[in-house]
Parts: sequence; C-alpha cells; structure tokens
Amino acid sequence: MDGTGLPEIRSTCPYCGVGCGVLLRPDGQGGMEVKGDPAHPANRGKLCSKGSQLGQTLGLDDRLMSPRIGARSAGWDEALDMVAERFGDTIAKHGPDSVALYVSGQLLTEDYYVANKLAKGFFGTANIDTNSRLCMASTVAAHKRAFGTDTVPGTYEDLEEADLIVLTGSNLAWCHPVLYQRILAARKKRGTKLVVIDPRRTASCDGADLHLAVAPGGDVALFNGLLNEISLRGKIDHAFAENVTGLEEALVSAAGDDLSATGLGEAELRAFFDLWCGTEKVVTVFSQGVNQSTSGTDKVNAILNCHLATGRIGRVGMGPFSVTGQPNAMGGREVGGLANMLTCHLDLENAEHRATVQDFWTSPEMPEAAGLKAVDMFRAVGEGQIKAVWIIHTNPAVSMPDADRVRDAIAGCDFVVVSDVTDRTDTARMADVLLPAAAWGEKSGTVTNSDRTISRQRAALTPPGEARPDWEIIAEVGRRMGWGAAFDFQSPAEIFREYAALSGLAARFGRDFDISALAELSDADYDALAPVRWPVSATRSGGRFFGDGRFFTPDGKARMVPVSHRAPVSGLSDARPFRFNTGRVRDQWHTMTRTAKSPRLSAHLPEPFLEIHPQDARALGLKPAALVRVTNDHGAAILRALVTDAVRPGQVFAPMHWTGETAPSARVDALVPGHVDPVSGQPESKAATVSVEPFEAAWYGFAVSSRDLSPKAEYWTRTRTDAGYRAELAGLTTPANWEGFARDLFDTGAEVQAVEDPTRGMHRFAFTVNGRLEAALFISREPAAITRDYLAGLVGTDAPAALSGRAPADMPDPGPTICSCFGVGLNTIVAAIEEHRLMSVDAIGAQLQAGTNCGSCRAELGTLLEAHLRPQAAE
Repeated sequence: MDGTGLPEIRSTCPYCGVGCGVLLRPDGQGGMEVKGDPAHPANRGKLCSKGSQLGQTLGLDDRLMSPRIGARSAGWDEALDMVAERFGDTIAKHGPDSVALYVSGQLLTEDYYVANKLAKGFFGTANIDTNSRLCMASTVAAHKRAFGTDTVPGTYEDLEEADLIVLTGSNLAWCHPVLYQRILAARKKRGTKLVVIDPRRTASCDGADLHLAVAPGGDVALFNGLLNEISLRGKIDHAFAENVTGLEEALVSAAGDDLSATGLGEAELRAFFDLWCGTEKVVTVFSQGVNQSTSGTDKVNAILNCHLATGRIGRVGMGPFSVTGQPNAMGGREVGGLANMLTCHLDLENAEHRATVQDFWTSPEMPEAAGLKAVDMFRAVGEGQIKAVWIIHTNPAVSMPDADRVRDAIAGCDFVVVSDVTDRTDTARMADVLLPAAAWGEKSGTVTNSDRTISRQRAALTPPGEARPDWEIIAEVGRRMGWGAAFDFQSPAEIFREYAALSGLAARFGRDFDISALAELSDADYDALAPVRWPVSATRSGGRFFGDGRFFTPDGKARMVPVSHRAPVSGLSDARPFRFNTGRVRDQWHTMTRTAKSPRLSAHLPEPFLEIHPQDARALGLKPAALVRVTNDHGAAILRALVTDAVRPGQVFAPMHWTGETAPSARVDALVPGHVDPVSGQPESKAATVSVEPFEAAWYGFAVSSRDLSPKAEYWTRTRTDAGYRAELAGLTTPANWEGFARDLFDTGAEVQAVEDPTRGMHRFAFTVNGRLEAALFISREPAAITRDYLAGLVGTDAPAALSGRAPADMPDPGPTICSCFGVGLNTIVAAIEEHRLMSVDAIGAQLQAGTNCGSCRAELGTLLEAHLRPQAAE
C-alpha cells in the first residue's frame, strides 16, 4: 500500500512476446505507476522503454466510451442485438462462410478462446484469423512440418546457457530489448558469441562478433550452406538422427543450393560456418525477418534442419527459438485462433480431433476445412464473398499488405463490426457498429509468452464509461444468437477452466499442449496464479521439448524438410529498382494506438522515414532532410529521407507504424503486395520493389500546439508532446493567405504575432492566450533549421522569443530524445561527453542514466561517442 491506500497489482506488459511482468500501482485518479516485477521469470524486474512508459498511455481523451451504430451512440442491448441479428441473417441466407472474424494478439487467451469457439463451433466457419498471421504463421507451419505440432522447444534460460547465439531476421535490441539485455549479460559473464544475420545494420549488431548482411530472401541458401557444411565436417549426430526422417533428402537439397544467393563473401560464410559447427551449445533466434516471406516456412525449416541434424535441440543452451511479436501471439496459437487450426494444437482437418472438440463444446456444426487466412479473407471481403466481418483489436486498413485495397474492401463490406478501445483508427472509422472494449490495465485473463510461460494479466483500473471485456462481449453475442448454455461464462476463470480441461483431451491424441492440471483451479487460485510454463499436467511440467528424441508426429520422429532457395516474388526492374524492407522502431508499437499517447516515446523518432544509402541519395540528388515519394503498382508513401549506410545500396527501409490518424501519406503497407507463403499464408512484408524520387514540395512547415491539429497538406505527421502536439508539414501548392492557413490549422482566433518575408518564402506565426504561447507555425521553402524539441516545450509558457525558432544560450536545447526510459536528449549527451570527458557508454550511463535501464539506446550512445572520439584520435 502507499498513500492512496491502493494495493500493488502484479500483471503482464501488453507489448511484445517477451511477456514481462509488471507491478501496477493505481493513483486513484485513473493513472498508475508501472515498474518491472522482479519476481517474474521473463524480465526479473527489467522493462524496455515502451513498458517503462505505460503510465503515459492511459489517457481517456480518445477512448470509445459507449457502443455506436453508425455515427450515433447506442445502448449495449441495441448494438449487440444488431450484431447477433445481422450475423445470424447472413449465415442463414449465404452460409457460414459468408461471415468472418479477424482478431488480434492483443486479446487475452480467454477472449481468444471464446471467439474461436463462437466462430468454429457455432457459426460453423473457420473464417477466423488473427493479425498473428502477419507475424508468426510461417513458424507455426514449419514447426508442424518438423515436429508434428507447433512447439517451441526451448526456454529463455537457454539464451544464458548458450555459447553461441545467432539472431536471424530479429532486431532483438529494439524489438525484444529485455531478452537482448539477458544475452548481453550472458556475454559479459561467459563470453557468449553473437552473430546477427540481417540485411540492415541494426542496434542488435552493436558488439556482435559477426554481422552477416544477407541478401533479402537469402536465408534458405545460407542455412542450406550451413547444413551442407555440417555434413562435410562430420558434425551430424547420427545417434540423434535415428529420431529423424528426411535427413538424406534435406542434405541433397542443401548441397544443390547456390550460396551466391546469400550475397555474402567467402570469408563471411567461412566465419559463420566455423562458429556454428565448432560450437555445440547454439541457440538460433529468429523472428519477423524470417517469417514475413513467401518462403518463410522454408526458411524456418532450413534453420530447424541444422539443429535436428546435429541434435542441438531441446537441451540446455541449444535449439531453434522463435520469438513472437505480440504479447499473446502464442496464446492465440494455443486456442486455435488461426483459420487452419483447432484449439489446443488439434488439427481442424482431422475428423477425430474435430469430433472431440465438437462433442466437448456440444456445438451444432464444425467446419471440415481450413478457413480463409488474413490476406485471402480481406480479398473475399472485397469480392463480396464475406458479407459480415467482426474486427477485434486490430487495424487491418493500415497493417495488412495491400492496405489501400483492404481499406476499400472494409469500406464496401455489407456489415462491419469493430471492437476496440478507440474510434480513432483507420479501421474503426468505417465500422457499422463500434463496440467499446476494455483496454490493457482494465481487463483480466492470461497471456502466453515466447517460451510458453502463461502469465496473468490483471485489472488495475475500472473500464471507463460502458467499456466491457472482450470475452463478455463475444459471449453475449453467442447467447443472443441462441447458444446460451455454451456461452454462459461469468468470469475469465471459468473460461480458463474449460480451456484447460479441453487441453487434457488434446493430450490424449499425443498433442504437446496440455495444461489439464490447471482445470480445477478455484477462482481464488486463478486470481493468484503465478507464471507457469506449459505443459502443466499430471505427467509433465514446464521444461524443454525434444531433447529425448521424441516428437509429436505419427511415428514419433522429427521431419527434416528438403528446401531450396526461392527469390522474392517481386523482381527488381528499371522502374522499381529498390528492395523495400519494413519493420518496427524502438519506441512505437504496431499502429501506435497506445504508444502515440506517450510524449516520451514519441520524441525518439517523431516522423516516418525511409533509410536510404548515401550512394543512392546522391544519385537521386536528395538534399538534407529531404522528403521522398516511394511508389509501386500497389500504393505510394511520402517519407523523410534518412541517409545512412545501415542499409546497402539498392535497399531501403521504412517503419510500419504511421496511420491515417498520424501521417496519412506514410501508410507503408500500401506498398506491400499481397504475396503470401504457399504453406503458411504469411505475407512477404520485407521484399517489395519500389521507386524512390524526391518529393518536390513548394513549402515546408513545422507546428506546435497546445491542442490537436487539423493539418491540410500533401504531407503531414502529428506527434504528442508534454505540452500538446507537434507536426511536420509540406505541400505542393502555396496558400494565398498564410495567416488564414495557420488559424485553420490550429482552429484558433487567438492573438497572433507574425514575422513574414514573402520574397524568401518565410512565414512565422505565434498565437498567444493571456500572454502564453498556444501555438506556433514556421513556414519556409526548405526544411526549417529550427530547434524543434525546444519549441515543442515552449507551448503553455510565456515565450516572447518563440518566433526566433532557436533556443537562447541560457536555455540549452536537450535535442531529440535518445534514451526514452529517462528522457535524455542528444544534445545533453554530447555536452556531457565533452564536459566530463566520457570515454565509454557505461560512463555516459553513470553520468546521465542513459542506457542503464532497457539498454536499447546503447547502440546509439556508442555511435555518438565514436563520432566524438574519432576526431580526437585523428589529432
């Protein structure tokens, strides 16, 4: 207890698949303090920058507080009756496959379970898929091909026991920072070697022993080359190979692959092969860079083949390890949240499995074939085959490939239901019915992280307005459609018990997923449930899989799958000469519904950008801070050019977070075609081809405001600050009246100060109320050279010199945020390096705290330090 009299509550972070434990202390006024839970096995008290700032994301300014039908508010009864009636009528008229659910890894397992039960058991359709299809579906497919089930063999502890860790297609330092810090601690303690395989040089490369800048799509060729080398060097574990089939076929396929497809030199390949073959305790960590490909399943199987051939699997410090992108991607896989799965890792197209689940649910009918996976689902929506769709906690109008087509499909669908915490998303704005859902911190249930650990997520705040938990909303629709007994759930604990009991039946079929020992938990025991790694049964608990050579295939043996390199589907051409890679940045999450609320998270990289190599920038004639237009046959985007040798010539990279709400011209998934892996259905999000050209703006602008902005320009991006908002703008047409433009932008009639020089295209306006700065706009013909972070902090203060655009000498500008955990800016860091003669990243941390929490900024700190020390070394 503290001064509020409110208890500290143990829960789980809602971001990535690490599954960090958090301690929540409500402040009694709708906010709460968030810190890491030292007792949780995933993070041991550590949090990344996003987790550390969860308290800043709890504002209610954009929350959906009551159900809505069209543009009007409605009561729950009216809204749920409409959902039940329209889905029921559609099924009756057009069959069960005319409806679909598209759900999310943001759901808790109990929510996921009820949604899957409603769709497959009672609607009678397998048209329920999840945005995890965009993240981990290729791993699921490869696991099933190799192991018989979707099983992650190892645990996080293996990262600390390995002698070599290979990160492939994973920028762990930014996307899973807490795991990366566990690896760095192990390196310091035991000298663990680290190899990073990634076309880009990322923060994960900082301090790595080897960075292999593999050519896009070259992963299969690389791991086939490794498998061939394993054979040539006599490293096959023939005793373990007795538990494996397909070894000879896989070796023949590997020997026939061409290593030139990797784009790597002989010395680089030799160094990698030497490390891998010469080190027994190897963990290969892989993520979206492997999965998001038209050959993603083959890429994962190529990795699994190397571990199976050497027996380096399921033992301490060794094995292939998939890290998931969302907090409950694993839980969704466990409940059968994918269109081609049944709950508890049972197979939808297995008649005996299907009958067992149907009997358990007492359901009227079950689909006999897989439903439509995400890309095909929205294609069917666009073609009118799916006439009613329910979208839950995800934003496919932005996040799906071919996003413009998906947006248009949703807009044209007969009936669209969206459950979300806000109405301010690209998808929610097109809903016929909007249902207000409880958010993280307000709902209770379980999630499963990347190493199979089930953790409780507990409510610390009361849902605002009329918001309800997702399981309750879904179950109520089931009851209103006539299935009262099947959906008569009164609590998440009751759902969990049913789910755990069903897992016991699945285990009888030789499935891996079994938590039947938890099926009799009382409500009190469920509330107090500590993190536990599955399986949890009478015969087995936690631990690793497959070290004993037993697998979940019909004959109990693993399958090595012969695979061969396939180039990305989109081919380079004179018209589309750049390979377009997409991904995440450190401090933002998905489409920023949560993280954009945090001023500190928004300060690190406040604008969408395109990484482009200096050689390509010169060829295009790009000026400093230039905007570029990126195009292909699917869409277009306008982004700020970030010239860097972190990407290779001919390759470009853009983050995928910005939306129609935050930067309409930067919806980068509009450029990603809907090409999918033929096995997993996962789209290829990292290998589109594009053209890049300068965006020749007539003017550029920067704005700060105490209130939200309403930009009208070909390019704009809006970001939250401590004092309000900041925005970058650019346009092709010069307004006739700049002051009128500024007043419309800020929607203000406040007193204005202006400095204008029309001949130079310079216009500056400051709007004040009672002497305090309300808003300011800076216009120029080139990107304005002003101190943006300083100006953003002036809003709400007496700022007579705001129109100068620069910080006075006695008010130093901290600069862009580098360390989000402690809010430390670039200029502050550089000043400390110079003043205190700092010589190491640890010294910077001791002086400023920067880099001492999650550590995800340490690579940037190292770059700043190197840039400062390099001139000194040359003197």
